[in-house]
Amino acid sequence: VQLQASGGGLVQAGGSLRLSCVVSGGKFNENNMAWYRQAPGKQRDVVATISPNGETRYADSVKGRFDISRDNPKNMLYLQLNKLKVEDTAVYYCNRQFLPWTWGQGTQVTVSS
Repeated sequence: VQLQASGGGLVQAGGSLRLSCVVSGGKFNENNMAWYRQAPGKQRDVVATISPNGETRYADSVKGRFDISRDNPKNMLYLQLNKLKVEDTAVYYCNRQFLPWTWGQGTQVTVSS
């Protein structure tokens, strides 16, 4: 399985970004999917999850600001990031929620004050 995340960048606090992830080779539409993030010196944490039929859950730190979605026919996962904060700075990864596949490179999100 290959996971390719994109859409990161440098943005000012309060701004928005939309991350995309294409999943190749896995049974995308059968899996709970997730966005994770890892800040420098910290562990990788789950940010948001989405079930095959679209049920979503969010970490408390991003609830109300981030929106996870998926397009099953296209094997695509998305994360809309709004009202970004400096503490959202991290590398963002996509993967399935349970028994993650081999990790891709992720996409860097940097939020400046």
